[in-house]
Amino acid sequence: MKLFRIIGRSIRDSFNSIFRNLAFSFASIFCIMITLFMVAVSAILAENVNYITNKVKSDVTIVVFLDKDITEERIGEIEELLYDLDNLQDGEDAIVFNSKMDIREDWMESSDIYESVMGSWDTREENPLQDTYHVKVTDIKLIDETAEEIEKIEGVDVVKYGEKMVKNLVSVFDAIKNGSIIIVIALVAVAAFLIANTIRITIFSRKREIDIMRLVGASNINIKIPFFFEGLFLGILGAAIPILATIYGYTAIYEALDDGKIFGTSWITLVKPTPLVYEISIMLLIIGAVVGIIGSVGAVKKHLKI
Repeated sequence: MKLFRIIGRSIRDSFNSIFRNLAFSFASIFCIMITLFMVAVSAILAENVNYITNKVKSDVTIVVFLDKDITEERIGEIEELLYDLDNLQDGEDAIVFNSKMDIREDWMESSDIYESVMGSWDTREENPLQDTYHVKVTDIKLIDETAEEIEKIEGVDVVKYGEKMVKNLVSVFDAIKNGSIIIVIALVAVAAFLIANTIRITIFSRKREIDIMRLVGASNINIKIPFFFEGLFLGILGAAIPILATIYGYTAIYEALDDGKIFGTSWITLVKPTPLVYEISIMLLIIGAVVGIIGSVGAVKKHLKI
């Protein structure tokens, strides 16, 4: 019971202290708010860059051109061999077959010129096009090895996947991903430094109050507990606005872009708000609370040294 009384009294004293030192409290809250807002924006950007990067990587496709005179029986055998590949995505669209007769129909529908030229190709023997398989890989970094493995299959004529473009994409996306992670970590570190120092300045201005508490016989733990809760509340209050801005702001942007479609296309889209905004909100709350506590208790501890 004594512990609960101490905690209850400490919480009451921490609230009184926040309002009694309103100017310094507001400075701490404002600092926390600004830095956590920057962290939230950076985290959202980093997550979206990573999401778009992975989506583009997953859409990279190997196009397998089969021999012109290949039999339907051999086409089925090649498909079985393709499904045995290690670097193959899961799902029905991992391997898609396009017969040369289907390709002919698609081209004829797209242009009158194609229809005029291809109209007489009524049979597979008359059709000079090639049957194709579109294969999606799991790890884009292993696409070279996968393409070479496919090219060795009997009945495969040519394998195309934009070698140079894929290598450039891998390099660019890895650089963006690593850079965004570094930026977020750096901002979190800067936020922690700024918040902790702002709170330390606040506590330093109350050195006289701490000295009086020591003179009247208050133990170090009794002095620290109210400042512990004060730092906790300052951190939570400072995180409140960034959290609301993250939840409602990002959701509004996502909906304004027609479910996150960048440039109006579904090929590049933003991450869905749920659960992203709540995950980032929890992160902001934890950073604000932990840094607030560390900054407050750390500053008090310095003044308690004899």
